[in-house]
Amino acid sequence: MTTLAHFENVTRRFGDVTALDDVTLDIEAGRIVGLLGPNGAGKTTLLSLLQGLRRPTSGSVTLLGGSPSDFRVRANLGSTPQETALPEALKVGEIIRFVGAHFENPMPVDEIAAEFGLEKMLGRQSGALSGGQKRRLSVALAFVGHPRLVLLDEPTTGLDVDARHVLWQAVRRQHERGATVVVTSHYLEEIEALAERVIVMDEGRVIADDSLHAIVGQVAGRMLRLSTPQPDAVAMLPGVVRHEYEADGSHTYFVHDGDAVITALVQRGIPFSDLSVRGATLEEAFLALTEKTPA
Repeated sequence: MTTLAHFENVTRRFGDVTALDDVTLDIEAGRIVGLLGPNGAGKTTLLSLLQGLRRPTSGSVTLLGGSPSDFRVRANLGSTPQETALPEALKVGEIIRFVGAHFENPMPVDEIAAEFGLEKMLGRQSGALSGGQKRRLSVALAFVGHPRLVLLDEPTTGLDVDARHVLWQAVRRQHERGATVVVTSHYLEEIEALAERVIVMDEGRVIADDSLHAIVGQVAGRMLRLSTPQPDAVAMLPGVVRHEYEADGSHTYFVHDGDAVITALVQRGIPFSDLSVRGATLEEAFLALTEKTPA
């Protein structure tokens, strides 16, 4: 599998703050990669190094076989930053043509507009667009040059649910046509909907890196939800790793082996009712992976 980006023991500091701490990872061609982490985890710093906007304090970053600081290498990179900044006086069609002029084989304006639902906006100045419309345009611009690698940093911020789904479909189609995509998002359902591989970062380090299914499976084999007058007794059973109180008075337990915990419940005579068993969601996996242990 072709490696499009490589980080080798990369550390990036800003004064006394370590934004990335000895990160080593590869981004291979042909996948959608979800990049997760709490605020300050280092996600945006990592993407900025790939874009050549910053350089590592130590270690090395390789993009498409070359240096991210080489504009010829970056010609095969598309990106959408967290903050949308567009020339307000230019019309949407003019912006698409302007950006496309920087590439050898840009997507036609009508094609990119149809792909991202911008057809009715082509004649409007970007300053007259809503925040969500600007966001859609910003994401569309990342794909104009037929890039091999696309970095989307919080691509659907400010979009309603329907608009997010439309954008997800467009990103999937671009991926099917050959674009490798790295996406960060605070909407974990977005990562579940798009990503095949998930990288979880915390405090500048990669703490998990695997398929979506495997990341969810790392948390604790399954989750048990039940009602019981003895919730603390259940929490003390072998194999229970976390206990949450629910608003309706029931309890959720993260467990390594659901069958074993249920067997222990019965054997010890702990009363319970309304038992349900299910796998963890990505959100629950993310919270468990990044949960800090009290000092």
